[in-house]
Formats: sequence, structure tokens, C-alpha cells
Amino acid sequence: MIYWDHNASAPLRPEVAALIEQRLREGQGAAGNAASVHGAGRRARARLDAARAKVAAALRCEPKEVCFTASGSEADALAVKGAYAAVRRKEPARAKVVVSAVEHPAVLGAVKQLGGEVVEVRPGPDGRVDAGAMLAAVDERTAVCSLMWANNETGVLQPVAEVARECRKRGVRFHTDAVQAAGKVPVAVGEADLLSISGHKLGAPVGTGALVVRRGVDLEALVPGHQEWGRRGGTQDVLGAEALALALELSVRDPETAGALRDRFERLAAALDGVRVNGAGAPRIPNTSNLLFEGADGEALLIALDLEGICVSSGAACASGSLSPSHVLLAMGLTAAQAHGSLRFSLGPGATEAEVDQVADALRRHLPAARRA
Repeated sequence: MIYWDHNASAPLRPEVAALIEQRLREGQGAAGNAASVHGAGRRARARLDAARAKVAAALRCEPKEVCFTASGSEADALAVKGAYAAVRRKEPARAKVVVSAVEHPAVLGAVKQLGGEVVEVRPGPDGRVDAGAMLAAVDERTAVCSLMWANNETGVLQPVAEVARECRKRGVRFHTDAVQAAGKVPVAVGEADLLSISGHKLGAPVGTGALVVRRGVDLEALVPGHQEWGRRGGTQDVLGAEALALALELSVRDPETAGALRDRFERLAAALDGVRVNGAGAPRIPNTSNLLFEGADGEALLIALDLEGICVSSGAACASGSLSPSHVLLAMGLTAAQAHGSLRFSLGPGATEAEVDQVADALRRHLPAARRA
């Protein structure tokens, strides 16, 4: 099998699997509540604190700024909804949220539940949002601004640092979804107020995530409770936190290096008639290629590749099975037909030149039939 869908979920790292196995063998997978004062609880707390310190070191923040969650989507929702509620409590006039039109559905879905004014800033044809256009929408009525670090479908990197810096000057809470960027490009909290990551994109198990909440930023919990300094109620998943921390640490130590292979693949694919790269010309994370196959049925092409053991995606994993065209590609100016004719190829650390040649050859053979579908 050629697994080129790492943006949907990365395989479990061997080191993380070994850690989980060790903990379960020791009987510590679920033993001890980190909030308990007895010995087992203190040991669980020590493990949780160590995991938190690892995440903080990787993202260059303070350990107390790290809030563990059950997913990147939860971290996104907690950031947007929690910060919005906290701001509105102090400044009721701030009822506006500014986001990019290419945000992950977790962010777009959360802001739609707020009930206030939502401004979606569209990107250029290359998928990159102009920082000036984003900031032009931010005014004295804005409570929260959210701009993802890297797009999950195209891999396009966004001007996060510039927008975060200006939002901080204006007293607007700024959140960035760094789920696809962490482990692929250098990521640090910097001047952002809130930053989300997800464990299973890094080689940790599904069901692990974290939200960095910068010191001094108020956040209203979605689930009330005393855990995570009142930011997220519920008994902490100590083993999940350890797995996330280890996967993040390894990803930062040995970042994604598939850029040369991705570029080689795009050159081979672009040599085929009617194929172009969505997001070409914009800075991108090194493992992601979103290709438009003009006149083709993307689902038919995806199925043909799958029958050869080649795993790719037609868009965001959370939208799998949806007949709706990608909101990201539509925002970039593609037609619905073009969006349906696009596929995402997201390579992993184990990708090889032989795989690149095999996938390119499969596209050459199956593309004509996909255009007749």
C-alpha cells in the first residue's frame, strides 16, 4: 500500500506505540487520576506534568499555557467559542468574528454557532489570504480573529505572524489552527493568543490534541470543571497526553522532509494534459500537493487509485462522503466541477522516489477513464 493521506491521519509512530505498550504492560494506562492526592494520583500527575512540559518546549510556551483536549477540532472550538464568550462578558459590543474562508470546518462550524457577525475573508487564487485584507475586516467590534497556519487541503501557509501581531496591538484575540503545520514547518506560539494542534496528524493516537492559551487570556470552558486550570473539565487522559507529547517532540526533532519528492511528483503530474497544482506559487508545507485534473471525475480517479493500493483524498477527511465541493477550492475561485476534479496527495516520512513514479504512472493510466466517467 502507498499511503499518501497523512493530512487526514498519520500512522502511529513506532516510538509512540512502544510507549503505549510499555504503559499498558506496567498497568499505568488508566491507573491513577491526576487530580487525586494519593500515590497513584501523584504519579499520574507527574506523568501529565512531564507531557505538558514537552509540548510547551516544542511550541515555545509555558507549561501552564498548554491545555490538553481530545482532538484538534475540540481545540479549535474551545479557542473560538471560549475566547469569544470571555471577551463578550467584558466587552459586549465586541460581537464580531473574522476568519479566513479556507479555515477547517471545526473553526467555521464553531463561529456559526456564536450568533454574532461573522466575516469570512477569501484568499487569492493561490489559496493565500492577504494579511491586509484580513486586518481590514478587524475593527473595534471584533472579539476574535482566526487564521490557520497551513491549509489542510492545499498546504498553503498563511501570514499568521503578521496578523497575530496586529491583532494583539488592537486588543483582538487571535487564534491559529496549526494542526497541519506542526511537525512540518517550525511552529511556535509567538504573538498568537491561542494555537491548536492534533495528535493523530503527528503520529499519536486519534483522540489527542492540545490548545495553547497564552498567559492572561481568558477562556470560557465548553465543559465546566476544575481540570486544566478550569479551561476544560473532565479527567485528563494521561497516556494520551504522553503519546501526543512524544509524537510532537519527535516531529519537531525530525521535521517533514518530503518537499523534494513532492516537487518531483508535481513535475511528473503536470506533464500530463490538463493537470495543474492548486496553490502553486504560494508557500506551502512540504508534504502536500492538491492537483486539479481538468474534466475528470475526482471520485472515479480516487477509486481507481485505491484499487491499486494508493490512498489519497478528495479533500478534508472530515468531509469524506460529502457530495459538496471543497469550500477551500471554491473560495480560491475554482468552479464546482474543478473542485470535484481535484485530489489531495499528502506524503509522509516514508515516501520514496519509487512511490512517486508509481503514483504518477497510475495517474497517467487512469486519468483518461476518469475523464470519461
